[in-house]
Amino acid sequence: MSGGFGIEKIKKIIPHREPFLFLDEIVSLNEGKDVVAKKIVGEDEFWVKGHFPNFAVCPGVLALEMLAQAGAICILSLKENEGKIALFGGIKKARFKKQILPGDEVILKLKIVKNFGSVGIGKGQAFVKDELAVSAELTFALKD
Repeated sequence: MSGGFGIEKIKKIIPHREPFLFLDEIVSLNEGKDVVAKKIVGEDEFWVKGHFPNFAVCPGVLALEMLAQAGAICILSLKENEGKIALFGGIKKARFKKQILPGDEVILKLKIVKNFGSVGIGKGQAFVKDELAVSAELTFALKD
């Protein structure tokens, strides 16, 4: 298990960039196995003004993207996957239990449960104030 790291190292592992980079920090990483990441939702996120006016709430698909990016860090941190891209292959069992709002600190936990070379499955959860906000099973496919 390796320790945490910040945005510059995140950018060396995944190709996402602002405004579509949804991770601020990797808290812990067990390469190819599990990851804990953090996102502090800013008041100036691109979706705040329009989703929804007078009640900004993070779109569920963006919460899933946060989990997917954490999972991408986990699988792409393996030496054999360096330089590849992790694409969505599927989303199952997505559940939205708590709203994610501007100002929230989101803790993202994802565990790789199956890995078949270039295809794998991760089970992820996003927490706000120790409460489960989002959970899902994400399938990924690696592309050179």
